[in-house]
Amino acid sequence: MAKKRKYKKKKSYVNAPPTGMQVVFREFMKDKLALFSLLALIVVIVGVFIWAFFIIDQQQLMRISLRDKFGAPGEKFILGADQGGKDILGQIIVGAKNSLIIAISITLITGIFGIIVGLLCGYFGGWIDNLFMRIVDFFVTIPSLMLIIVFVTVVPKYSVGAFILIMSLFLWTGTARLIRSKALSESKRDYVLASKTLGTNDFVIIVREILPNLSSIIIVELTLNFAGNVGIETGLSYLGFGLPLSTPSLGTLVANANNPLVLQQYWWVWLPASIFILFMMLGINYVGQALRRAADSRQRLG
Repeated sequence: MAKKRKYKKKKSYVNAPPTGMQVVFREFMKDKLALFSLLALIVVIVGVFIWAFFIIDQQQLMRISLRDKFGAPGEKFILGADQGGKDILGQIIVGAKNSLIIAISITLITGIFGIIVGLLCGYFGGWIDNLFMRIVDFFVTIPSLMLIIVFVTVVPKYSVGAFILIMSLFLWTGTARLIRSKALSESKRDYVLASKTLGTNDFVIIVREILPNLSSIIIVELTLNFAGNVGIETGLSYLGFGLPLSTPSLGTLVANANNPLVLQQYWWVWLPASIFILFMMLGINYVGQALRRAADSRQRLG
């Protein structure tokens, strides 16, 4: 009898459902493109930060040298030089570092604030939900991109930190609405009602019970927001409303293609930055799709 009981216990252990990380791992192993994108992104991000912080001198990089104006690739610079004789490869590395720092900072700020607001609104409801949802509706109805451009134009000598705060002010509403809708449905489930009946503190219920059940959705949302924030920063810099001209940016490099002469004869000034943005955005989107499938059992591969 003891052996049979031991066998049954072992069998139930084998048939235990996989954890969230195991589901994500299986999904990446089934999608080789997503796995390759994840590994490539890790290598690129780590390499960019190490190269930008420990190898490149930004002041030396942005120093104008008319002698090297539009230097072709291979002569003195690996990817050539721009109209100011500045190294294109160095600007791509530093610009990618700036774009990643901005995107990561905005994603964390808007994610944390949006998650807190969404959990509070979805769990408590009532006047808290009405107050924050009216604020969210206000931010949704206004043209946020135009207001970001206005703020960037009005603020004199804005820095990277100011740029991050301005964008974060308008980009938290999507996360808040998503988390609020999910928390609203979770707060009506039996395990939450049972905890309330036992007198468990509301903060403990939100943090220890509701939040873990939303972790997969949060990971997917933050990943997709990260890709969108990279695109917004580079797009604003391309239009001339992003980072200052003295700060390297991928969008500023791509904007050089607006000059017909540069577009036709000096392709190395804008094309490498465009290809880098393309591959980085594709990689982030493939990773985000794999995470989304892992979060939704109906979309999983196999």
